[in-house]
Amino acid sequence: MKNRAGMKASTHNRGQTALPAASGGSEAGPRPRRTRDRAAKQRALIVAALKLFATKGYEATTTREIASGAGCAEGLIHRYFRGKAGLLPALMEYRISQEVADLAEHVRPTDSFEDEYLQLVTWAVEHMWGDREFLKVAIPRALLDSGFGKVLRRTGLLRRVRAIAARLKKFKECGTLPEADFDALVQSVSVLGFMFGFMRPAVLRQDRKTATKIAVAMARLLVHGLPSSTLP
Repeated sequence: MKNRAGMKASTHNRGQTALPAASGGSEAGPRPRRTRDRAAKQRALIVAALKLFATKGYEATTTREIASGAGCAEGLIHRYFRGKAGLLPALMEYRISQEVADLAEHVRPTDSFEDEYLQLVTWAVEHMWGDREFLKVAIPRALLDSGFGKVLRRTGLLRRVRAIAARLKKFKECGTLPEADFDALVQSVSVLGFMFGFMRPAVLRQDRKTATKIAVAMARLLVHGLPSSTLP
């Protein structure tokens, strides 16, 4: 009886140590690894979904194909994203997070308002071109699904706008603009980026260098068209 009780206690203890601890201590060690594994699998599923959506189309792509492309179990799509439809907002979040991080880390602020605005437009053009595969999927879905269109605007557009606004508002030229005018100036970066980074080269097949030159020329006209009281 004593040995049996000891075996039960030992088995029970082994079961406890296999679980992550609720707070600090050595038992909390496995949790970061599981978190990293989950994040890696989510990212693999998102990347696989983007490739398949772009080549086969959203409707024709199955969750089995996405899971196979990611090297993951199909059930993880339902666990992490609640099915194929949940992958689209996750795709958008993934892309916009990369975009905002790239702006913060790799595009150095300038000392001149005009230079800053022009480099932001150039950056937006390049990123829209880089996101062309996602946009080819997202735009048709937004036309068909108003709910996704609202998510696209709320999550994607607004995060980009906030990042751009933070870069521009430090300049005195922007500080004297009425709020509505400043908002329009900030929005114009994304508008020019979308038109000349995606629509012109990806949809209308215009030469990319030509499209970028036109975008920069229009950006310069916008800057010079600001009220003279805002200019140095």
